[in-house]
Amino acid sequence: MSLPVSSTLDALLDCPPGLLDTTFDQLRTLLVVHETGSALRAARALGREQSSVQKQLDTLNRNSQALCGEVLTVRQGRGKDFLFTPTGETTVELARTTIENWLESIHWSRRRLGRMLTVGTTEFTLPIVSRAWARVSEEFRQREVEFKVAHVRTKDLWSRLETKQVDLVCGSIVSTPEGDRRLKEYEVIEYARGQALLLTNLPESELPDGPVRTSRLGRVPLVLPPAGLVADLLATWYGPAFRDRLNVVADIDDVHYGLSLLRSGFVRGCMIVTGSIGRGMAGRDDPAAVPLRAIGLHDDLEPKAELMTGAFVRRADLERYDAGHPLNRLWAAVREDVRTYTPLA
Repeated sequence: MSLPVSSTLDALLDCPPGLLDTTFDQLRTLLVVHETGSALRAARALGREQSSVQKQLDTLNRNSQALCGEVLTVRQGRGKDFLFTPTGETTVELARTTIENWLESIHWSRRRLGRMLTVGTTEFTLPIVSRAWARVSEEFRQREVEFKVAHVRTKDLWSRLETKQVDLVCGSIVSTPEGDRRLKEYEVIEYARGQALLLTNLPESELPDGPVRTSRLGRVPLVLPPAGLVADLLATWYGPAFRDRLNVVADIDDVHYGLSLLRSGFVRGCMIVTGSIGRGMAGRDDPAAVPLRAIGLHDDLEPKAELMTGAFVRRADLERYDAGHPLNRLWAAVREDVRTYTPLA
């Protein structure tokens, strides 16, 4: 049951001085100390003197003692991390939530007013953002729009967009004839689509140049990531437990490490890659490296799956803002870019 307005006003007017004197800076310091364990490490992270951090902790402890009857932190001796009391742990969580909520509110207001725009992009779709930015950069500078570019791993593409950490994202997804339900709430500008390739260091005597049927991938040694575009592709063909049905000879975190494994010859096998990466890496003239070949894939499984590269934005955001809002202006620049540039392979 909510309190009457008069009671709420009385509570606000009767706030104790120790609470009113607590600042966001002090709360941030408390959180950094909690994360790092000591005033010294917190000072290094904050770029301050240790004495400054310790002074803020002492102030917070005095106020907490007066307000709650318990300090927030206790020193455990030289070289040991601070001990946070139950009141301290509760205050840390409250401080974290408070700062996160304020930051979220500030970011939302700046986006609504067209003062800030955050674009997410994978490494391989960065040129899309770069070219679109070139079309609006002068306008954004004149309007003092804060423009940020965030690196997004393919496996995090949807989560970053759906949680509104980015306003627009460029990347690649697995596309099937049935479509992706998530796309119903988004506007999409498609740059390219096509089949993946196998990049391999196996000789032709072991793996001929002819296309490999997707139903026969279990017969070739594969270098695979745990998540991301390739994992989504294999899950479409083989189901969530695709790794149990394939011959995985190495696990990789990203495509660069996989390429290094193959080119070093340390691992013999194949890696599933996009067409542009496969064609770009195959046949590179490097006498010190094991030569790589790009081999096509013939999709004979259901559902049929392709890799689609494009730009994605929440439809509700485009409709919420007028045509002059930075998000709509950038979206128009991306749309113009896809008309004038050769689509990514």
